[in-house]
Amino acid sequence: MSAQASLELHALLEVTTKPHSFKQNPHRKSVGSRRYKPARQLIADEIRYIQSKPNLPTDKPTYLSVTAPPSLLPKKHYCDITGLEGKYKNPANQLRFHNVEIYQEVIKNIQPGVDQNYLELRGANVILK
Repeated sequence: MSAQASLELHALLEVTTKPHSFKQNPHRKSVGSRRYKPARQLIADEIRYIQSKPNLPTDKPTYLSVTAPPSLLPKKHYCDITGLEGKYKNPANQLRFHNVEIYQEVIKNIQPGVDQNYLELRGANVILK
């Protein structure tokens, strides 16, 4: 091996052994193996926590309290065709649509009965008996 090749290898060795920002810090303490709890264990821990605090206020939210005040924001409506926000509603068949292009290309040319299938997906279809 020539002296030139030896110098090149030595330079490469410095590049590969110097600390890089993307490598983990060698002085960092390891946190060990993380243990993830299943949902039933989280719920059991929460129940134990609630039972251990007898003077816990009833209005303090916990993991198990699912009651929440009603939202002050208006309910969002979505387009039955695309799933985007449905700003408009066809008065003839009550299908919601996102913009004029969807109305002109899809809803105006929809075959009878297909609109009920779209409404059924939303749970707003009319069932005649």
